[in-house]
Amino acid sequence: MEEKRVKAIIFDLDNTLIETRRAGEVAIQKTRELLKATLALDDPAATIICDRFKQKLLQESFDPSAGRTIEEVRVGHWEESIRDVTGHRPAPSLAPQCYSLWKKARLEVLVLSPETRSLLKQLRASYKLLLLTNGVAEVQREKVRAAGCEELFDAVVIGGEHAEQKPSPSIFTLCFHMLDADAKDCVMVGDDLDADIQGGFNAGVRATVWISSSGRRIPNGSVEPDYTIATVLDLPGVLAQLETGL
Repeated sequence: MEEKRVKAIIFDLDNTLIETRRAGEVAIQKTRELLKATLALDDPAATIICDRFKQKLLQESFDPSAGRTIEEVRVGHWEESIRDVTGHRPAPSLAPQCYSLWKKARLEVLVLSPETRSLLKQLRASYKLLLLTNGVAEVQREKVRAAGCEELFDAVVIGGEHAEQKPSPSIFTLCFHMLDADAKDCVMVGDDLDADIQGGFNAGVRATVWISSSGRRIPNGSVEPDYTIATVLDLPGVLAQLETGL
């Protein structure tokens, strides 16, 4: 029996539609210069502070019920990173200043390219579109606002606003319900093999599309995406293959 046409596309946000990795690099560079000027540090010392902050971000486990805001937690990351390297507690204003600069600089880069915006408008004429992103609710909502992309989607689902995030099947089931579509009607597009591709595979989507912008190879033992493309702008070619059954 001939397969039904694709009805809906579920998109990841970070490093799929917006350049979160590059934005982070820009923000860190600006904050490093602030640290060098404020604390009279050489570049290696300021770099170590920034590297420690990045490591804390990677290890971060934010619990909104714990009584601290995400801003307080991340200001704390900067304060601890500075103290660990310099050996003393920084001036009370420095860690908040670092966080504010880092956040502002990062959000300034987190915009949709004109080409990506045009693509989403084009796709929405033929498909339902849903944005599904993991992360702290406040942080991800800020990214969506910075990108100015909510109007381009039929629905936006933020993992941090729900009991489970990608790759949990429950959040995909929620997406299918919001799209009024079956799993087999949907395509999942994202850059994270574990969250996006494995999650889509487990949920039974029609196809998974992996964004491998830097030519990354699939690690041994990892899930195999149905399609691999270098940029989301290559997605129409995949959709054409799905529509023709190739």
